[in-house]
Amino acid sequence: MQYLALIGTVAVVHLLGLMSPGPDFFITVKNSLSYSRKTGRWTAIGVGLGIVVHLLYCFAGLAFIISQSILLFNIFKLLGAAYLIFIGIKSLFAKSFKMDIKNVAHKKDISKIKALRSGFLTNVLNPKATLYFLSLFTFVVSPNEPWFMIVALSVLMVVETMLWFYLVATFFTHHKIKNSFDKFNGVFNKVFGGLLVALGIKVALGHK
Repeated sequence: MQYLALIGTVAVVHLLGLMSPGPDFFITVKNSLSYSRKTGRWTAIGVGLGIVVHLLYCFAGLAFIISQSILLFNIFKLLGAAYLIFIGIKSLFAKSFKMDIKNVAHKKDISKIKALRSGFLTNVLNPKATLYFLSLFTFVVSPNEPWFMIVALSVLMVVETMLWFYLVATFFTHHKIKNSFDKFNGVFNKVFGGLLVALGIKVALGHK
């Protein structure tokens, strides 16, 4: 019963964190709308795999070290900010296109690996995730929990992350939403690009 309460608490806390719009959300939506539902779903898997990295260094104590070192935190923060700004600028200058029934089948997509990598890097290079998982494992999950519980909670968060962004990719590629994007894709590219650049600048200028 004790473990069930802990699992429920972590599941709810993590879901609330996922529902808060951030870099992971924007990159999943952008890839889903700009390319395809399949690409958005592979991006979601990449985001979930990024969670694995955060969990691993939390267990190794690196999160605590980064949170205590201004130099290390700032290096990590600037790397994440640079990547967000980079993909944002690419989106801002992306050429718009007009979709019709004839060229739907020939729409240029990116590979599964590139989609997965974009989601993975966006998540891994998000410095806020470091503090998020550090807080989670400090205030919600006791370090004295048995190893099998830690593993179970880790698997839960990875799967929950993949499922959430999988649903995001599916929702934003619904035909009505997709048709709206086809008409205003140039605007969407600039909006999402601007949001990613803004997020990158916010991360870069944010205080520890």
